Amino acid sequence: MPTIDGHTEIYGVMGAPVSHSLSPAMHNRAFAVRNLNKVYLPFEVTDVAAALKGFLALGVRGVSVTIPHKEKVIPFLDSIDQVAARIGAVNTLVINEGKIHGLNTDWQGANRALGEVMELNGRRVLLLGAGGSARALGVGLREAGSQVLLASRTPARGRQLAAELDCAWHDIRDLSGLEADALVNATSVGMGTVADQTPVPGLDLAGFKVVMDIVYSPLETRLLREAGAAGCRVVNGLEMLLFQGVAQFETWTGEPAPLAEMRQALLARVHN
Repeated sequence: MPTIDGHTEIYGVMGAPVSHSLSPAMHNRAFAVRNLNKVYLPFEVTDVAAALKGFLALGVRGVSVTIPHKEKVIPFLDSIDQVAARIGAVNTLVINEGKIHGLNTDWQGANRALGEVMELNGRRVLLLGAGGSARALGVGLREAGSQVLLASRTPARGRQLAAELDCAWHDIRDLSGLEADALVNATSVGMGTVADQTPVPGLDLAGFKVVMDIVYSPLETRLLREAGAAGCRVVNGLEMLLFQGVAQFETWTGEPAPLAEMRQALLARVHN
């Protein structure tokens, strides 16, 4: 950690709860590696409007936004990135000269994680889910020129999101015969109380060259284990978390992010 003094710039993450966040470890490591007089703190926030006023008053320079505030912050912003506006969620705040600008780096993180192992433009990607994560990833994939296919368990929400993404919707329980270059799980199946489950039981994963899961705890979900056994190239959820953080760091500092050190900081926390 750098020495904290009267010139230290403050950054942080706001959410409720926020004590579990891996972002402080990742960003503080990055600040230290780049020898920047900055510190990144967790902020437990229940009152969004009051928190943003506090950030302005205290001179906080940038904030990551996590659950449940990604949509709630939008009415209080002075400006918002066009892609974040289409997603309807913000995960990054840039605070400068008394103004708060919102953007979304989740889709950038997902695109870069997937783009490390395959070309996105012109490729077919089967996206699982109909929630906020699926919306962010779907918009991002469309930005990259991918053809998106959406699958979910909830027909109403799924069809609504598919209409927004201008793509086909499929029932996640009936995907037999469906082909795509990649499969991306944007649901929570595979973590917590459903850590032993997969969102697509019985699906022949051999038909997908790449399988990515946004779940990062555990690092190897059942979906990724089965995909690896089927010969697919797999991408774990920590890569999306890493690359969205890289985009935040570079937005806030204007400097290239220390990728290897940030990944190491995340892996140390996930394994402990």
